[in-house]
Amino acid sequence: MSAPGFQGARLRMARELAGLSQAHLAGQIAVSPAAVSQFESGAARPRTETLNALSQMLDVPVAFFNQPLMATHEGFFRSLRRTAVADRRRARAVAHVAHDLAVHATAAGQFPTGTVPQIQVSNLNVAGEELERIAAQVREEWKLPSGPIGNVVDLLEHHGVVVIRLPLGSTDVDAFSLPFSDHPVVVLGTDKNDRARSRFDAAHELAHLVLHGEQIWGVKEVEKQAHTFAAAFLMPADEIADQLPDSVDWSRLFELKRYWQVSLAALLMRARTLGRMSEGTYLTAIKAASARGWRRVEPVPLGTPERPCHLLNFLTSTASDAARQQIPTSVISALAAAA
Repeated sequence: MSAPGFQGARLRMARELAGLSQAHLAGQIAVSPAAVSQFESGAARPRTETLNALSQMLDVPVAFFNQPLMATHEGFFRSLRRTAVADRRRARAVAHVAHDLAVHATAAGQFPTGTVPQIQVSNLNVAGEELERIAAQVREEWKLPSGPIGNVVDLLEHHGVVVIRLPLGSTDVDAFSLPFSDHPVVVLGTDKNDRARSRFDAAHELAHLVLHGEQIWGVKEVEKQAHTFAAAFLMPADEIADQLPDSVDWSRLFELKRYWQVSLAALLMRARTLGRMSEGTYLTAIKAASARGWRRVEPVPLGTPERPCHLLNFLTSTASDAARQQIPTSVISALAAAA
């Protein structure tokens, strides 16, 4: 007897969570690789005994395979060519499960409704001024006060974005996002313990959700746009322009780093973008920072990265008991450990 509610995409997700190829999984449960491929594509459904074997081998509840899967694209990953496919797929699978948890948490009244504005850019080569305006519009729609954003992660969660932290295991992947229509997911890496960089990463991924969504991904132009948006979102031009030095004034830059909670690198780039620093002065500052080793570890540490709490709070509540029967324990443990 075959499994009636089986969702092939769920099997693929569970396999990617385990880091297994179709051939390896097939060998472990005594079926052919072609059978696993057919299960995942939906061309065939596993018999009950095969489903139980898959559940045991992949360490996921049988109920996990029966849940509908909300579709989205491959995600906004930076440095795609240098990111191992298996690592990217596993991280994406964890993000999908985090989305599942958010759906359960929302049903239990423990996660906010998604309210991320959708403001598509006019073209791939959009001018910086348009991105500045869109960033200002998002701040206005979210009723943010002037000055630095107190906690970017908390802000995203408040507006229904699922934020999780994971050890991404790569210097080329600091963060990525999946633009689900109800609860977009932003994944921040735990590999670098840098508050300023993590805040910028979160704002960068917000940019993808606002500007690109399901429409554009996988091209270098969207990354440049996201960087410009993030800088404008964290450091509005009309507020910071007059504060930025026009020379390499480290003491002033240190003060601005503490106040705006951004990196020296971001401040220098902002000074250059807004015309406060000439190209020559900017390059002098970058070379000086590099010579001091500040490109790797900056002075004036800002403390630990901001941490998401909404999913963790749900997982520690009794309301999550039903959800736990449908969610892989390994993912719950990974989310809790990295939170």
